[in-house]
Amino acid sequence: MLSWQEQQIQSMLSAESAPTFFDALSGVAKQLGFDYCSYDMRLPWPLAEPKVLNLNNYPTTWQQRYAQESYQHIDPTVAHGRQSNLPLVWSDAQVTSNRSFWEDAHAHGLHTGWAQSCHDAKGISGLLNLSRSDESISAAELREISKKLSWLVNAAHEGLSLLLIQEHMPEAAAQLTAREIDVLRWTADGKTSGEISEIMRISDRTVNFHISNALKKLNATNKTAAAVKAVRFGIL
Repeated sequence: MLSWQEQQIQSMLSAESAPTFFDALSGVAKQLGFDYCSYDMRLPWPLAEPKVLNLNNYPTTWQQRYAQESYQHIDPTVAHGRQSNLPLVWSDAQVTSNRSFWEDAHAHGLHTGWAQSCHDAKGISGLLNLSRSDESISAAELREISKKLSWLVNAAHEGLSLLLIQEHMPEAAAQLTAREIDVLRWTADGKTSGEISEIMRISDRTVNFHISNALKKLNATNKTAAAVKAVRFGIL
């Protein structure tokens, strides 16, 4: 007999699109006692204004209100997720401090919930938020489902990152050659093309050839941006 995790992973990883995967994820959340599910994926590029992709099944009125008030800038679960991978129950003290935000959420049917983030080697972070409109999460309930919830965060991130990155940031999966990586590593250390040619004992032309190839693969406008991207994507 398949374990609970094996049953759920089969239903999610068979999905061929992010919306289909999210539907399966929402179904698992429902099994665990949550009416609503939200997943935020924060991309590592651009640095100045990182792009955030969101999938959720919140009430339409709350989605509109959240966007209208730019709540992503004050949402305590978002702030917590950027600083820690530990789970957060909405009733915790650090959450209830922002009373106006939570009163608005409660007015739209979001009474209690649980959140946890995940960060991977490519610099991509995700935040899973599960919520419901009725009773709070008891200590006994949390003990019963905590392992499943933590597993679900990683499964969600693994599946959704594969599907979303292909569309929104395909360069994160770029395959650079060993030479291209070496050249970018020296570039990140502040070396010029001439200095790199001496260090690697290759011509300036060859250095620039590798840089040019890396720029194309990483969709970067210059060698500095390419080096930063390579660091952010975990390539260097």
